Amino acid sequence: MEWVSLILLLALLQFTAFGIMVGRARGKYGISAPATTGNEIFERTFRVHYNTLEKLVVFVPALWIFGYYIGQYWAAAVGVVYLLGRTWYAISYIRDPQSRGLGSLLTELALLVLVVGGISGIAIQLLN
Repeated sequence: MEWVSLILLLALLQFTAFGIMVGRARGKYGISAPATTGNEIFERTFRVHYNTLEKLVVFVPALWIFGYYIGQYWAAAVGVVYLLGRTWYAISYIRDPQSRGLGSLLTELALLVLVVGGISGIAIQLLN
């Protein structure tokens, strides 16, 4: 499960990088903690970070379960799609929230494949 572990750690690094972006935006736009509003670009950056946290709640266990029951290489491949989707989402959402569609779609498709694949893998094991 080395590949699954690597993808998982990359997802956590990505989340950390998004958090650093929030901190930088706080400084750049003069938004003191605990405020989460006050500048549109800061708010977009904050939303990217928070939305990624919401997705990680599904991604982490789904990636692990998919990797265990279906295979680590397939899980890693889908995980790369998730990471690319999150990156695209972040760049496009901060630039123009209306352009976030592709990044959001890639993220959701990856999550759907991981969850449905994980359920399928478990079902196959239970039926055997």
